[in-house]
Amino acid sequence: MKSMLWFVAGVAAGFVAAHQINQTAPGREFFESVNAKARAFGAAVADGYHERDAELRAGERSED
Repeated sequence: MKSMLWFVAGVAAGFVAAHQINQTAPGREFFESVNAKARAFGAAVADGYHERDAELRAGERSED
């Protein structure tokens, strides 16, 4: 229970720190950069998933 309290306190402190950092121009640029990279990564994962799904579906059709 004590470790859960520390975990929650750490998460809360992280949110407060991120909010304070986001108030500055360099902080906003940093978070925009992180956000763009996360979106690009998510898009790459989704593209790979759809590509592999199409390959598997094409393989199912050829076995029929």
